[in-house]
Amino acid sequence: MNLSDALGGGPGSPGQNNLQGGGGMWPGGQPNQPTWPGQPGVQPAWPGQQQPGQPTPMWPGQQPNPSQPSWPGQQYGGGVQPSQPTWPGQPGRGPPSQPTWPGQPSQPTAPQHQSLKVPYDQNLPNGCYDNMVITINGTINHNAKMFTLNLTKGNDIAMHINPRFDDQGKKTIVRNSLIGSKWGKEEREHNHFPFTQGQPFEMKIMCTNNEFRVAVNNSHLLEYKHRIRDLDSIKHLGIYNDVTLTSVEIDNFNI
Repeated sequence: MNLSDALGGGPGSPGQNNLQGGGGMWPGGQPNQPTWPGQPGVQPAWPGQQQPGQPTPMWPGQQPNPSQPSWPGQQYGGGVQPSQPTWPGQPGRGPPSQPTWPGQPSQPTAPQHQSLKVPYDQNLPNGCYDNMVITINGTINHNAKMFTLNLTKGNDIAMHINPRFDDQGKKTIVRNSLIGSKWGKEEREHNHFPFTQGQPFEMKIMCTNNEFRVAVNNSHLLEYKHRIRDLDSIKHLGIYNDVTLTSVEIDNFNI
């Protein structure tokens, strides 16, 4: 079961558009005859050169001839080659050591993940609401006994989830609510326990108007009917005990 099934149609990933055509074209060029910006002509040539027999056109991604560069956005007349070309939007004397094309980052880097401190506490300024999704990534500690997740309203706990690795010899997921300093009736899950000591996990909690839906590692785990109905008053998330957290994100469920 994928995440979409687990949460009733999970949040979509941004797509990527792949543009394909008969030939590459820079701004101002004609289709199927690639040219540099600001240059007319059927046969591409460098500024200041007479068109030779068959010059080699330069495509995006290739390094141009360093002795005769022509960068986008420049035009040179009279057949004179500039001695010090500049990049778009940059003053200067010659190209920088790490040039970038307009609109692109110069040095993309991979996201840096750092462990979050446990106990972990996060305020929810807008409370809980329909189609809110909480995504938690982390790793169960080695020799873990349990970990706990609470969604709270003041001193009341709207949803308490407590995976236990040794509950009288069984692996059990306990959930409950604490209202007016009194615990309600426990709900227990023995048959499906997706957590493994020392292994990473991803938990998604989706709030609807009637219940919380929980999926772990893209598989549906459980549903928990609301016992506190005023969702916007549930303004705190807490995660405790034997878990190492990588990230906690709050998002909206998009159909």
